[in-house]
Amino acid sequence: MTKVTAQLSVSLDGYYAGPQHDGDGDWLRSAESHGFFRVTRWATEAMAWRERQGFTGGRHDADSEIIAESFAAAGAYVMGRRMADGGEVPWGDEPPFRAPVFVVTHRPRPTLHRRGGTSFTYVTDGLASAVAQARAAAGGKNVAVAGGGSLVRQVLRAGLLDELELHVVPVVLGAGLRLFDDLGLDDFEAIELTADRVVPGPQVTHVRYTVRGRAPLVLDDRGRGTDTPGGTTGERARP
Repeated sequence: MTKVTAQLSVSLDGYYAGPQHDGDGDWLRSAESHGFFRVTRWATEAMAWRERQGFTGGRHDADSEIIAESFAAAGAYVMGRRMADGGEVPWGDEPPFRAPVFVVTHRPRPTLHRRGGTSFTYVTDGLASAVAQARAAAGGKNVAVAGGGSLVRQVLRAGLLDELELHVVPVVLGAGLRLFDDLGLDDFEAIELTADRVVPGPQVTHVRYTVRGRAPLVLDDRGRGTDTPGGTTGERARP
């Protein structure tokens, strides 16, 4: 069954990049990029990532196997326009996706076809439409939300995400772009997840969650034995 999945590298305090770069200067020299590369360094050092980019070298370890697994599971991708525009030149004529990519945008553009099976279709009628088109194109494989982090957050907020894998890097950035800000939850709601797999390592810990969805926040009665937290109904527990 096709699942909508997402994965993201984050710092221990929940940032996926440094403070947002809004200027016209070189993004590679910005605080945003420095935070981003600090939490994704484990991936760029992995053999599976390098092979997919057409590079040589890298480590063959559990981190590399997780990257290879995620590439193999994806039959289509959903991506934000900022990421698509930023990657168009570096990815070159043969991007690493090797599958249809659906770009969420407000600006129309003809579909781009690249070597290796990658195409970029620009979807202007919303996130749900992009996810639906990716599902139809995935051929029974998963739809991977490639990012950036803002798009992953939008998919989670919209209730469209089935699986989330966080690659938690043991570093504290202190400031930057946070994954879990602005999820549209009220004071008595939470998005509940179940951890299905944890792969620890010295550079990064991989935690895969099934997203169970929004639920009201139910408080425990702290052993009062009442029917409602802090309430007066019900029979108190006897020693």
